[in-house]
Amino acid sequence: MADEGLRPIIVKRIKKSGGGAHGGAWKIAYADFVTAMMAFFLLMWLLGSTSKGDLNGIAEYFKNPLRIAMAGGEGSGDSDSVIKGGGTDLSKADGKVNKSEAAEKKTLSLKAAKEELIVQDAERLKTLKSKLEEAIESKESLKQYRKQLLIDITTEGLRIQVVDEKNRPMFGSASAQIQPYTRDILREIGALLNDMPNKISLSGHTDATPYSTGERSYSNWELSADRANASRRELIIGGMDESHMVRVVGLASALPLDKEDLKNPINRRISIIVMNRQAEESFNNEGNVVNVTNEDTGKSDGSASAPAPRK
Repeated sequence: MADEGLRPIIVKRIKKSGGGAHGGAWKIAYADFVTAMMAFFLLMWLLGSTSKGDLNGIAEYFKNPLRIAMAGGEGSGDSDSVIKGGGTDLSKADGKVNKSEAAEKKTLSLKAAKEELIVQDAERLKTLKSKLEEAIESKESLKQYRKQLLIDITTEGLRIQVVDEKNRPMFGSASAQIQPYTRDILREIGALLNDMPNKISLSGHTDATPYSTGERSYSNWELSADRANASRRELIIGGMDESHMVRVVGLASALPLDKEDLKNPINRRISIIVMNRQAEESFNNEGNVVNVTNEDTGKSDGSASAPAPRK
């Protein structure tokens, strides 16, 4: 028993080596390499997707960062670079346009497009004028009345006027009853007008001779309006789309052709206007409200003020 207590205690220690190729040090190196490669490819992707204006702005920033830090500003002008500051105005470089210049170009582009539409509209009206003049010369139903057809281009568009002659009136005396030849003229014109997308304005005119028959409330104003509506109906029968007509008015003798002789038969007429774009826009804006500035208060009001009630 005593011998057993004197036995030495033996402790075995196992010394582990680095493991050689099976160690973990290479994993750390590989992770660093993959991270570096990912950063490199990310950088290449950013450089490839960045505009020239941004790249120049970034380069300018790194050339002189202190100046940008002291003076402020953005390195790429109006670009969307993530790095602020640096460089001259590079907004004109490839791939970037200054915002104010872009707005100006857009305005100019819209203006040019509008002017182009106006030119095209004028060409259409000239073509229609030539077509009408050709039809008047070629069709017997119109040729004999060419002296009563006046065609010209005004600021509102193409104007076609059918006027009275001394011995060939368009309507019955002091009535809105259309003569047969006038009916033929208006129907021929209606067929030609339907080829145009433009809107139509129609007005009736009389001479200055006072209306002497009928009811007291009936005058040249009512007569000219009734004649205009009778003409409208004939244009539609001739083939003109009713939706093209946007205005029918009677103007009595307010706008005479012969201002020297207000009773000249030529003043009795029907005026058909194929409206151009400006006239159509003006017509469409007739109902718009205009703000009027009060000079005393400097305030604007979108509606007319009602008069104060009398006490």
